[in-house]
Amino acid sequence: MRPNPTSRVLTVVLAAALLLPLAACANDAATSTHGAAPAGQQVDGPKVKIMVGGLDKVIYLPAMLTQRLGYFAEAGVNVELLTEPAGVNATTALLAGDVQGAVGFYDHTIDLQAKGKHVESVVQFAQAPGEVELVSTKQADAIKSGADFKGRKLGVTSIGSSTDFLTKYLAVKNGASVSEFSPIAVGAGQTFIAALQQGSIDAGMTTDPTVATVLDKGLGKILYDMRTPEGSRQALGGLYPSSSLYMNTEWVEKNKDTTQKLTNAFVKTLKWMSTHSPEEIAAKMPADYAQGGAEQYAAAIKSTLPMFTTDGVMPADGPGTVLAVLAAFHPDVKGKEGTIDLSKTYTTEFVGQAAG
Repeated sequence: MRPNPTSRVLTVVLAAALLLPLAACANDAATSTHGAAPAGQQVDGPKVKIMVGGLDKVIYLPAMLTQRLGYFAEAGVNVELLTEPAGVNATTALLAGDVQGAVGFYDHTIDLQAKGKHVESVVQFAQAPGEVELVSTKQADAIKSGADFKGRKLGVTSIGSSTDFLTKYLAVKNGASVSEFSPIAVGAGQTFIAALQQGSIDAGMTTDPTVATVLDKGLGKILYDMRTPEGSRQALGGLYPSSSLYMNTEWVEKNKDTTQKLTNAFVKTLKWMSTHSPEEIAAKMPADYAQGGAEQYAAAIKSTLPMFTTDGVMPADGPGTVLAVLAAFHPDVKGKEGTIDLSKTYTTEFVGQAAG
């Protein structure tokens, strides 16, 4: 039985309330100095605020890692990292002018262009979603594919987020309508785990380190694993560029020098990641990100590392896959594919010139 509107609202409100301390914790980590590397040293250079759709998520790891490695300062830019529980919230902050950049999924740039807003990916961190659809252990025998989403309560970080987009696509691709299941906003981390454990959701989409914790506790099983390019192709039909630094196109045009500095820092981090072990990467991150222990955190990073690019360049066939996915269900994109100019949703100008 599907939940009535009142219960659904209460669920969303409760999830949002539970997320506040998590967001605060992650934000504290952004400005703290504990861990293996200094963070946020000030230099004589421009100041930029970047909102991240969950600083402690492995899919957005390059944001904090760049700060911890000191690459922002080395590039000559002062970066303040802020955090929200979902990429869609980071987008909202960007559009409101509260921040100059957002770290979230590339698919928001297509969604926004369909709504008449121009935002572009400047550095493409990843070529696969890094997301995993987990099914409650209790429901694993009943939910075998997206076709079985009918009548189910499915966890997403927030309504309108990329996890919401991908969940809807997996349903439609497998013959289920988006009106036949209930997306429930449960965030990530402990709020997601609690929702799965308490039966508030039957399945849900999340990332590491939440995935590692759920599997370690035996609370869920993997239905779709999109942490690798191969997993992305199997589930979505191609590479699905996801986490990225995206910015308002107008701001980029007016601040090319600052944008280049940011790009130089992020590309250097991506290259560093490609030549270091998961354990070495984990050691650079804030200690409180490894809530399941250092070994489990390193394993979570290892599982997700294949999604990342080594140079920040958009994969050539990636944007087309993302457009096809959104066009399958998104009311603002479906039927408008011919009017979407993908070349305006990302730029390779800065990664092409990135130093180091």
